[in-house]
This record gives sequence, structure tokens and C-alpha cells, in this order.
Amino acid sequence: MSAVHAGAQVPAPGAVLIVMLGTGTPQPSPDRQGPSLAIVSGGRAYIVDAGAGVVRRASAAFLEGVPALRPNQLDIAFLTHLHSDHTIGLPDLILTPWVLGRSRPLELYGPSGSRAMADHLLQAYAQDIDVRIHGLEHANTTGYRVSAHDIAPGLVYQDANVKVIAFAVQHGSWKEALGYRFEAMGKVIVISGDTRPSANVIKACNGCDVLIHEAYSGYTPPVPLDTARWHAYLAAFHTSAEQLGELAQRARPKMVVLTHTMPFAGSNGAQLVAEVKQHYRGPVIWPRDLDVIAP
Repeated sequence: MSAVHAGAQVPAPGAVLIVMLGTGTPQPSPDRQGPSLAIVSGGRAYIVDAGAGVVRRASAAFLEGVPALRPNQLDIAFLTHLHSDHTIGLPDLILTPWVLGRSRPLELYGPSGSRAMADHLLQAYAQDIDVRIHGLEHANTTGYRVSAHDIAPGLVYQDANVKVIAFAVQHGSWKEALGYRFEAMGKVIVISGDTRPSANVIKACNGCDVLIHEAYSGYTPPVPLDTARWHAYLAAFHTSAEQLGELAQRARPKMVVLTHTMPFAGSNGAQLVAEVKQHYRGPVIWPRDLDVIAP
């Protein structure tokens, strides 16, 4: 397994790739866009989550050597949950590839409410869509549409390139939040989504090739919450790096990739990795945006 920055040494075409489009959190970091990644298999990109900057990050990856992330080819996405930092790029993913010539509707899979969100976004942009179709741009009449699916845990999608299984995770007050298991060309990639430690992640991984999981370190509130409320929030919504190490020891992935990381109180990526490795002895990567991982 390897991880390189897009453009440095992208693995040969035909390999399964994980492209970390955005590795950030709601904090508006200029270096880390909102949560989003792409599983590339069989020359097609399967997007997971649509954080801020998703299409621009895809464009950057395309220009740096990942052909499947050409923006007008982005036509399928999976949402882990409907928090704004994971969905604020959804109108971008619906409309920008269409503006650039995509003629296929976006296939969208996510928890209950995903279809309603897509419908409301299309209503919000109705004037834009009308002008682009009937004005001088003469846009096609199909590429802006969304074929949205509210899904339940289980097998949710399969084609010649991938098999996608959704599983429930626990993310605080959300009634529905999902993780995903991608099976592609003999590789298994598990994505936790936002979650506190979950037995379902362990079950879905079970020796998987790559476990992509959120993590936090430190306890100083970066938002105006008192310390007790902040601790209660973290325990209900997220997984500490040390907890992730304990989870990974049981799940036995060949590699752990950290994302949606929250290094508070002066901690950093190296500290996050060290905390995971207190319990898990395999490789741990704290990637940058646009890093490419080949399982």
C-alpha cells in the first residue's frame, strides 16, 4: 500500500485508488476542504460525501493525473449523513458537472432525507436551470437531474466495478448515519463516516484493506461550549484517536487512514497517529487533501 500526493506518482490506470478530496471539518481551514473522498475503480469515480470544494478538488486531482475525476464525469455519490459539512458541496456536485457537459443525472445514495434535500436544492436553483436550458447556453435537459435514493443498511449498489454495502453508525443526535464498505477488484475499503466507536465498523472491516475513519485529539473546545458540554458532545458524536486504535486492533485493517480529524489543544497529525498506534500496530496515515492511496 502507498499514499502519494496527486501528481507526484499516481498509480497506474486500472488500480483501485482512494483520492482524499477533502479531509477537513466544519472549521474553514484553507488547507483542508470539506469531507469528501473518491473510490476509483474500473475508471469510474464513486464519491463519498460532498463537503465544500468537492468539484474543485476533483478537478485538481484530474489535472494531476486521475482521469476518472474529470468534473463532467462525476455522476454517482454516497452520503454518510446530512450534516452541512458533508453536504454543503452537494449543489456543486449536482450542477457544476452538468454546466460542464454531463448529460447523465447524478445518482445519489444516502440516509433518509437525501431525496428531499436533492429535491429542495433543485427547487432553489430552478431559475438557474431554466436560464441555462432555455437561454443562450443551450444546456442539455438531463444532466442537472438527480436520481436520489434514501437507503437502509445492506447492499445498496453494485456494478461491474464495485459492490457497496451501507451499515449504521452512531453519530450523536442523528437518527440515521451510515458507513460504507466498498468491495472493488479484490480490495475492501471501509469508510466510517462521522461516528462514535461502533461495533458495526469492526464488523464491516474484519481484516479490510483500508479503514478510513474520523478521529479527534485533545479536549479544548474550539466553539463556545463549556467544557462539560464539549466532552459530552465528543463522546456522543465522535471517536478519539486512542479509541480508534482500540477499534482498529479489533477490526484488523491492513491500513488506517485518518480523516475529518480534529487535533485540538495544540496537538497535531503526528500526535493523532501516535495515539492510534498506542493500540494498533499497522500503518496509519494522516493524509492531506488530494493524497492518493493505493490499497
